[in-house]
Amino acid sequence: MKHFKYILVILFFAGFHSSFSQDEVLNTTSKFFEVKVRVIDKETSKPIKNAEVQVNGIVTNFSDINGVYRVKARVNDQLVVDHPDFEIVYYTIKSNEDIKIVVENYTQDNYSSMLKTRSSSKADLYHEHLDSAKFYQKKDIEKSLSFIEKALKDTNSRKRNANTYKTLADIYFFWKQYDLAISNYKISLQIEEDSQTRIKLAEAQFLTKKYEESEASYKIVLDKKLSSYQKVLVNEGLGDLHFASKKFSKAEVNYNKALKIAKNNLVTPKITDLNSKLADVYVKKGNRKKADNLYQNSLKLASKENKKRSLKEQEKVADYYNKSNRYDDEIKLRQQTLEEAESVSENNISSIKNDTINSQKINYKIGNAYVLKKEYKEAVPFLEKSIKEADANEDLVVKKDATRRLSELYATVGDYDKALKSYREYVTVVDSLYVRKEQEIQQAKRFSKKIADNQNRIASLEKDKELNQSKISLAYKDQQLTQESNKRQRLIIYSLIASFLLMSLLAYFMYRTNKQQKLANNLLALKSMRSQMNPHFIFNALNSVNSFIAVNDERNANRYLSEFSVLMRSVLENSDEDFIPLTKEIELLELYVKLEHNRFKDKFDYSILVDKVIDLDQFSIPPMLLQPYIENAIWHGLRYKKEKGNLKISITQKDKETILISILDDGIGRKQSQELKTKNQLKQRSKGMSTIKNRIAILNDMYKDRVSVEVSDVLENGEGTKVELLLKKK
Repeated sequence: MKHFKYILVILFFAGFHSSFSQDEVLNTTSKFFEVKVRVIDKETSKPIKNAEVQVNGIVTNFSDINGVYRVKARVNDQLVVDHPDFEIVYYTIKSNEDIKIVVENYTQDNYSSMLKTRSSSKADLYHEHLDSAKFYQKKDIEKSLSFIEKALKDTNSRKRNANTYKTLADIYFFWKQYDLAISNYKISLQIEEDSQTRIKLAEAQFLTKKYEESEASYKIVLDKKLSSYQKVLVNEGLGDLHFASKKFSKAEVNYNKALKIAKNNLVTPKITDLNSKLADVYVKKGNRKKADNLYQNSLKLASKENKKRSLKEQEKVADYYNKSNRYDDEIKLRQQTLEEAESVSENNISSIKNDTINSQKINYKIGNAYVLKKEYKEAVPFLEKSIKEADANEDLVVKKDATRRLSELYATVGDYDKALKSYREYVTVVDSLYVRKEQEIQQAKRFSKKIADNQNRIASLEKDKELNQSKISLAYKDQQLTQESNKRQRLIIYSLIASFLLMSLLAYFMYRTNKQQKLANNLLALKSMRSQMNPHFIFNALNSVNSFIAVNDERNANRYLSEFSVLMRSVLENSDEDFIPLTKEIELLELYVKLEHNRFKDKFDYSILVDKVIDLDQFSIPPMLLQPYIENAIWHGLRYKKEKGNLKISITQKDKETILISILDDGIGRKQSQELKTKNQLKQRSKGMSTIKNRIAILNDMYKDRVSVEVSDVLENGEGTKVELLLKKK
């Protein structure tokens, strides 16, 4: 079961201003300083040991007694913290602050601990075994591999197993057993993908000349999250591949990419290497001028690093001068190298002793350059010194080459006695070298056998663990199946939720569209109804004017027309409104009733009463809603009454939210009025009343039941009509 660890990076500023200026940062970008890194378990606050802390490829594996890892870094360097029990941490260093990495939900290899608890109380020695393997990696391969075996014996998590095989591959890589390194890197990657492991696999494949496989490995890792140093390594590795394949233009492109990243992130050692490698490319492309400039750059940069790196670069450039027949430049540079090598302390000399750079070899190459220049006299002392030092250091290869060259020199100048003597010494050295080579071959065979035996033991160890591993695999598969099942269930649930939301959204839009359409239809219907009512009202009013004219009552006709025009203006102004203030509607009613009373003075008297406690401004009413009821009361109730009737319009407060508008007449009543009407009048009345009812129904639908109307008879015999209209606040 995989346990996720959550990591928090906390910065501690020790005597350092957090608000330092940009100039101060720029001033410190090229300066190295010490950074203290602590890796802490959040729950226990205890330091987590055995982490691998690296900056620009320089790795620190061990912390001090306080759990502090000390690394040398500069501003903008990338810190990488790796551990077998949590995910890799990447952090860009911004200053010389202390860094604390807090790991949440950390229990050292939870899965392995669980299995061990079931089987025994054996302590978890995984990290101790791995540390010991790394400690002996460069000293004693057998001991190193024995600790790898111990680390693999226990049942560990996938990440631990992957890390163990990577360490095993690193050991083989150091001892140049590249085929074994490749196979173990692949096993590690099969268990768990890791960018650093993939890069090392690509390097091993390159060294075994498996160029296509190496390029494929590099291209895989290009898509992964990489540190700046790893990006440099990948592009440099691709450049090496193209250079080895004689694709020099492609090599130049990759080297330049790597150089740009190295410069931007101040990866100084790689800047030196890449200048030197680009120079090699330009040599192959025939651009000597660029090659010379880059070699000079690499020499300057190497001199600023360390003595060993400087000597190596000088040796490389001197070889370039030799191949270019620039023997004076070669001799000058090699003499400088010789002086610097001799000035190095004994400890450093011992570290260089087994390297390609040593005084006997430099002396031999200086002597050889003089020979090629045909300055034989100057060559002799260097060749003799080379032979003497090689003899003292048991360097038979250099002694052989120098003795042969000295023999050839003496033969060239005609000193055949010395030439013969040197040649006999050369034959003796060759015989000794042959014996040594035979010994080395036998040692190499024994060494290969030991490594093969160790590898076989590790392989057999894996077979012995097959049952446990199969259980772990089943557990992983069960977990994966559970995760897949959960994933499918979540996918189904999310799909259902999404479908429901989509349907809800669709329903909402349909509802809103229908509502908008209904509103549009209602507005159109109201407009249509108002357009029907206005002509009807105008027609009745003109009939009234016509009646005045018919009786030659010109004065009343003019006055009626004047008042009618005022009424019509107000009606037309409000014709497009759904609601108007109640005060306006009362004004219209007063004007309308006054006009009708002027026409039928002998038929009725009227009164309009408004309760003073009502705040009329809080109420609004559909325009001309009351007029048809008042018109019916006058024209169909009071007009046919023999004696003079009464029309009473009252507005009273029913409750805080509602008022009651009452239209009361003592006319002949609805039943008797119906009997008096012609068929055409019946049809018109039916349409008029149905229009009013429809109008009220639409308004109530749009404005939540603000209006209700009830029509009833006043007396039991059917005489008189009462219209009660309830109106709610706006």
